[in-house]
Amino acid sequence: MKSTFRALIAVIGASILAAAPAASQTILDLSSWVPASHPLVAEMTVPYCKEIEAVTQGRVSCRMLAKPVANPPGTFDAIRDGVADISFMVHGYTPGRFPLAEAVELPFMADSAEVMSVAYQRIYERLLSRYDEHKGVLTLGVFTHGPGQVYNSRRPVVAIKDFEGLKLRIASGVVSDVTRAVGATAVLKPASESYELISSGIVDGTMLPKESPVGLNLMRVIKHVTYVPGGLYNVSFALIANPAKWLQISQADRDAIARISGEALARRFGRAWDAADGRGQKAVAENNIQVVNASPQLVTDLKARTAGLEQAWVEKVKSRGADGKAILDALRSEITVLQRK
Repeated sequence: MKSTFRALIAVIGASILAAAPAASQTILDLSSWVPASHPLVAEMTVPYCKEIEAVTQGRVSCRMLAKPVANPPGTFDAIRDGVADISFMVHGYTPGRFPLAEAVELPFMADSAEVMSVAYQRIYERLLSRYDEHKGVLTLGVFTHGPGQVYNSRRPVVAIKDFEGLKLRIASGVVSDVTRAVGATAVLKPASESYELISSGIVDGTMLPKESPVGLNLMRVIKHVTYVPGGLYNVSFALIANPAKWLQISQADRDAIARISGEALARRFGRAWDAADGRGQKAVAENNIQVVNASPQLVTDLKARTAGLEQAWVEKVKSRGADGKAILDALRSEITVLQRK
């Protein structure tokens, strides 16, 4: 897998005809649209940047920008255009642009972000990268957050009928289809706006991973959570860099960074998200938020309501020349292998 990832980086480098000469020191401007305290920054991206500095003996480092250079949906284009050098992006924030990435967002995939992220990275390298959905940027790694759960301030969600009439803030992509399929109303906004939307009454709640009550400061505005085994969705992320800036780094240092990227990055980020999910679940239990663990009947009903989403995705990616069933079979096979370890 590591050699495959390095080969992908080499292809991107070769495609740029006018490369800047290597510099003795390169600073990567890092843009983030979530708070610096959020696990995605503090426990994933920043430690990764510190390891970049370590493996390059200080020749490459990151500089966190005081403000994001773009809103969440604009992140991919901002990195491609060199407005900043490195950031994470959510594929679902730009509907229809990255349909292959939706493979990992379908319901009931896995209970662990580490398992899901590593499986995703392997399938990205083996099957998805060939469709060039990330054209114009360097992909350092792909990953997911933990399985998505249901938080709200209105009522406990115990049965499928309890979704009716709930307004939920969600990202676009598969989770918007899931929300509508279960009978709730989808309000498409970035996760970083969840607190404001719930506290102001614009929405009743949201779907997010277990870390979110802490990571997005939602503890004061949510009253109920329903935990669904395997999650009602996942979100597909990528950590991306500007290719021109990448080529300012010496080949030896690019090789060193490649060794801590790809699957190593996916494992690091997924493991950190699992740890954050554990802390979020503990905080919910300690703060008098009503917890519903989805019953077998609710899980059965949720699966029945969302059963058509997988085939709909398979049909969608045919237009890209992709065999969606083969991709999902390969993804689930990797998940099964990883869950046995």
